[in-house]
Amino acid sequence: MPVYHPPKIASSEITPKSLYLKRRHFMGVAAGGIAAAGLGAPALAAPLAAKPSIYKLDEKLTSKEDVTTYNNFYEFGTGKEDPSRNAGSLTTRPWTIEVGGLVAKPQVIDIETIMSEIEMEERVYRMRCVEAWSMVIPWIGFPISALLDRVEPLGSAKYVAFETLVRPEEMQGQAGIFQALEWPYREGLRLDEARHPLAILATGLYGETLPNQNGAPIRLVVPWKYGFKGIKSIVKITLTEEEPVSTWNKLQPSEYGFYANVNPAVDHPRWSQATERRIGEADGLFGGARIDTLPFNGYADEVASLYDGMDLTKFY
Repeated sequence: MPVYHPPKIASSEITPKSLYLKRRHFMGVAAGGIAAAGLGAPALAAPLAAKPSIYKLDEKLTSKEDVTTYNNFYEFGTGKEDPSRNAGSLTTRPWTIEVGGLVAKPQVIDIETIMSEIEMEERVYRMRCVEAWSMVIPWIGFPISALLDRVEPLGSAKYVAFETLVRPEEMQGQAGIFQALEWPYREGLRLDEARHPLAILATGLYGETLPNQNGAPIRLVVPWKYGFKGIKSIVKITLTEEEPVSTWNKLQPSEYGFYANVNPAVDHPRWSQATERRIGEADGLFGGARIDTLPFNGYADEVASLYDGMDLTKFY
C-alpha cells in the first residue's frame, strides 16, 4: 500500500547513475550538433522545477529509459517503440488548452501560463496498463482541481471530458487511410474523481519536462485506473452533465469500461488481470517479474470510497 513520509531525495538523485550520465552526455553532444548544423529538431527535455513529493512508494522506480521508450501512444504508431521513434515531429510550443462547458469562467489557457502560475510537484505513482504490465514513475504535475478552480464548474457539472490534439501532419498515426482509432482520442472522469487529490495533470517526469512520447506537453495521470485513461497531449477539457464518450469504451465496451479502475478480480475478456509484469524487473516472462495486482492499483485506502455501493464487476 502507499506509504506517506517526508521527502528525502529528488527523482534526479535516484536515477540509475549510468543512465543519468549517458543522458547528460547525449544532451550535450546533441545540443552541440544541432547548433553546429543550424538544423531544427525536437526540443530536448529541460529541467523542471517542482515541489518535492510528500507522496512516495517503497518500490523501485522504473528506469527513465524504459519509461520513455516503452509506450502506448497510437497517434505515433501502435508499436511500443513507435512513440519514442516518431514523436519528435510534434510541436509542443505554442500550446493552449480550451477549458469550457458547464463552467462560470471558460478559458483558453496557454501551457506556459499554467506552468508559471500553478505550483508543480513531484508524484511518484504506480502505472498499471490494461495489458497487464506496470511501471513506477516519478511524475511532475499538479492536481486537476487547481485548473478546475480557475474556471469554476457549475452545479450541473458531473463529468470532465478530455480531448487530445489532432494534427496528422505531425502525428503519423492519425494520417493515412487505415486508422487504429477514431480521432481525437477522448477520455473522461466523474467530477469527483477529477477533484481527488491523487488525480493530476502531468507536465514532466524524472525531473524534466514531459517527453513528446509520454504525452507532452500535458497529460492526465490517474494512478488507480488503467493506463488508457491517461490521455496525452491534451488540448480540450469540457465539463459536462452526461457521461462523456471515451475512445476505447466506445470501440470495445465489453473490454474497456468507462471507469477502468484497476481490479484484479475482474479479468479482461482475453487475459487475467490478477497479476502484472513490472517493466525492467528481471526473472520474469519476457524479462519482467510478475507481481500481484492490487485493487485500485494499491490506492484503495484513498479512493475506494468514491465507489461505495457500486457493483465494480458491472461498472468496470
